Order: sequence, then C-alpha cells, then structure tokens
Amino acid sequence: MPQRPAATDRICPNCDGFPSVAVTLGGRDRAGHLRTITAHCPACHGTGTAPLWLVTTRVSTAGR
Repeated sequence: MPQRPAATDRICPNCDGFPSVAVTLGGRDRAGHLRTITAHCPACHGTGTAPLWLVTTRVSTAGR
C-alpha cells in the first residue's frame, strides 16, 4: 500500500509528484522492443518537488 505524502511535502503542482514518464513512440524496433522516450516535468526538473513559494497559494482579498 503506498504511503500518502505528509502535509509538509512540497509536491510540484504541475506534475502532482509524477515527474518522469515514459512515452511510447508508436512502434517497435527490429528486435521487437517498444520504442519509448523519457519525459521530465519542466517545472521541477524531474524531482517531483517544488520550491515553497511555488506551492503555497494566496487567498485573494480583492473585491472585499
């Protein structure tokens, strides 16, 4: 059973903590292997975490 992250963890808001994915290119090579590339989240550079200033949200007080 996977553990849930603690409330203090700074999970990247762009990738939701899944920073790297394998994307299939739609074909196989001559040996029969599926051709894939690895794509990393550009916001967190493949770490899954983000700086605190990026994760914290501010409540807008405009219009009060």
